[in-house]
Amino acid sequence: MSVVQITPALTVGNGNRLLVMAGPCLVEDDECTLRIAKAVKSACDAHDVDLVFKASFDKANRSSALSERGPGLDRGLAILARIKRELAVPLVTDIHESWQAAPAAEVVDVLQIPAFLSRQTDLLAAAAATGRVVNVKKGQFLAPSAMVNVVDKLVRAGASGILLTERGSSFGYGNLVVDFRALPQLRALGWPVIFDATHSVQLPGGLGTSSGGEREHVAPLARAAAAVGVDGLFVEVHEDPDHAPSDGPNMLTPAQLDGVLRQVVAIRATLLATIVPPDA
Repeated sequence: MSVVQITPALTVGNGNRLLVMAGPCLVEDDECTLRIAKAVKSACDAHDVDLVFKASFDKANRSSALSERGPGLDRGLAILARIKRELAVPLVTDIHESWQAAPAAEVVDVLQIPAFLSRQTDLLAAAAATGRVVNVKKGQFLAPSAMVNVVDKLVRAGASGILLTERGSSFGYGNLVVDFRALPQLRALGWPVIFDATHSVQLPGGLGTSSGGEREHVAPLARAAAAVGVDGLFVEVHEDPDHAPSDGPNMLTPAQLDGVLRQVVAIRATLLATIVPPDA
């Protein structure tokens, strides 16, 4: 499996430290977003895992036209740049349109392709062209094997590194299910695999004008993913999830993140210790 170098000090894959992509769904005001970033960094430092702080400057795929989308490109990137400067943490953010790739890449270290857009060729190519690592959320409508075409598009476009994220699959209307066979199947494509523990418990459109979620299942699914084997964990975190402007029903508090990381790190350490090298 190829390892991915996000920064000179952060390498993902092939038994390296667990990567944690964590933060609020949306960039909010400066102080709120900074507080969450500090709390997330504290939890990750406590468990000796690598953090890439996550927040989106815009969420273009909200359920309703009235849903909060975020502060937009310029203001959102300015807030993220402050967090990067003050906390010395790498960043990941979503892009929804090709033209957003270059300006976002000036600030963030990983460009994320949302699940609904995971087959958009021009968007993938634009992200790859920046030289930044590209994290692709597997579409809820795609089989893991279908991601080979996504990987091919990115490789042909010259991507410097690829991360593949499992975030659940559509199961009828308004529900998702996680098929844990997807994790080794994605790994077989040759790139590090991330498990999105919070979007996997989402209930799409479950609240009518917004998505619902079942955050009580985040920890069990994260533990299961760690036992199957992952290189990273994606978790959306907010200081007050029930009043978050986006994805609140499936988000965790920083204290809950701390508990999940404790469990996942312990399970992953046990798994890595029992893996026999191919040449042994």
